[in-house]
Amino acid sequence: MLSNKPHAGHKVAAGCLLFLSFFHINLATGSSGKGSQSQDDMHVIYNSQLDLREIVFVIQSQSNSFHVRQAERRRADLLEQAQSLTEKPPVVLLLHNLSDNEGDWSILPLLPYLSQSFGKNSSWIVFLEEETNVKMTKLVQVLGKFDQNKEWFLGKPLHDEESTIIHHYAFAENPSVFKYPDFSAAWALSIPLVVRLANKVRDEPLKSDFTIDLKHEVALYIWENGKGQHLTAVPELCTEPDDSPQAQHCATTLRSLPPLCGEPVSADDVFVAVKTCKKFHSERVPVVKKTWEKDALFLEYYSDHADPSIPTINLGVPNTERGHCGKTFAILKRFLSDDVPKTNWLLIVDDDTLISLPRLQVLLSCYDPFEPVCLGERYGYGLSQGGYSYITGGGGMVFSREAVVRLLKSGCKCYSNDAPDDMVLGMCLNALGLPVTHSPLFHQARPEDYARDFLAHQVPVSFHKHWNIDPIAVFNKWLKDDLRTTTAGGLNKSTKTEL
Repeated sequence: MLSNKPHAGHKVAAGCLLFLSFFHINLATGSSGKGSQSQDDMHVIYNSQLDLREIVFVIQSQSNSFHVRQAERRRADLLEQAQSLTEKPPVVLLLHNLSDNEGDWSILPLLPYLSQSFGKNSSWIVFLEEETNVKMTKLVQVLGKFDQNKEWFLGKPLHDEESTIIHHYAFAENPSVFKYPDFSAAWALSIPLVVRLANKVRDEPLKSDFTIDLKHEVALYIWENGKGQHLTAVPELCTEPDDSPQAQHCATTLRSLPPLCGEPVSADDVFVAVKTCKKFHSERVPVVKKTWEKDALFLEYYSDHADPSIPTINLGVPNTERGHCGKTFAILKRFLSDDVPKTNWLLIVDDDTLISLPRLQVLLSCYDPFEPVCLGERYGYGLSQGGYSYITGGGGMVFSREAVVRLLKSGCKCYSNDAPDDMVLGMCLNALGLPVTHSPLFHQARPEDYARDFLAHQVPVSFHKHWNIDPIAVFNKWLKDDLRTTTAGGLNKSTKTEL
């Protein structure tokens, strides 16, 4: 995830950055970009003694075209808010533009660059996601409360209710003791902390091979086994809906529902492949049939045993206890064959994946099927040693037809039938230069494995595992809805995002 080598290859996000660094702006920023600043707001900004030019915004953007547009809209909103108050804009960086390093999304490799570029003339690095709404006036007021000459790690705290596999069962005796930030609410590092961490990154590469839950792992790195900085809770960093009365005190908010970019993708344009095996035909397959199978128009079960009562299809690949790479690549080849209906989208899931296909169809309205889209929950492997990102399989892997065509045309293949399919695909995508697109709505684990406040502002698409839960009850609580009633009652009411 980290490298002790200097972070090379950074692109200049805007040619004016170095030029602007010579200027000192005596005024901070605006409110929500709507209307002029009130006298009270202006008074707050002057009293905060924080110059807007001292804040560097980093939008945690992705290179997929939809996400690029989302990030550019967020950047434009920040600059528009600032424009009414200052002649000089703040620095707003798009993370995916900063370098060609695959590991940049894991944040820590960027710290040396941020320290070197902004360590002398800035006070704060504020990270935010594409969907995070910022009330600039309020944010400046909040940051102005903290001594910028000290080390600060600010955010909205999350904590685990119980020890969880996605956090390697950390703090098993008392999981709630460790706090980590909800990235959706934005989070901030003071420059003194950035400088110290940047030096640590240069000298001590991260030991873990896997990047699984970035927000938790970043907080662990900063915490340094209790010797480093704890997360300081900032009530004004919120995930309240932006139209909620409770959001009045907030410096950051979220839109109340996911974006809808057009009509939901039709069920006849999604082919669903369920990976199973004989020993789970009577245990897991019935759960799929009782929950989400009815929402699929084209669905096939792939197994090591042909069972006409389900029915399952034997692809001629022997079952393996783990990995399932051979089976997955057989599915990819079958998807492009004349044996199945031609669709633009392929969804591959495990037989213990719980998923809402109507919500997936809404989400896919934002993506171009003629691009090589690989969508799901993103993990990383060996990012400090030139590694790669991959879509973790249990939460569901979504591929556009174009992505499957390019994967198979490249000659990408398994080194063994039991190789980890999701990781092999990640290696292939990395070699091809094709992006892995992350959505936090896909989940590799159970609802119990995620912080309650993190799930509270989501409309989740999937969860995974039947371990120690009633999977049908979990589906009914978290994922059950009908496409027609959902769009009529909620998702269609979300702000339409133009493609």
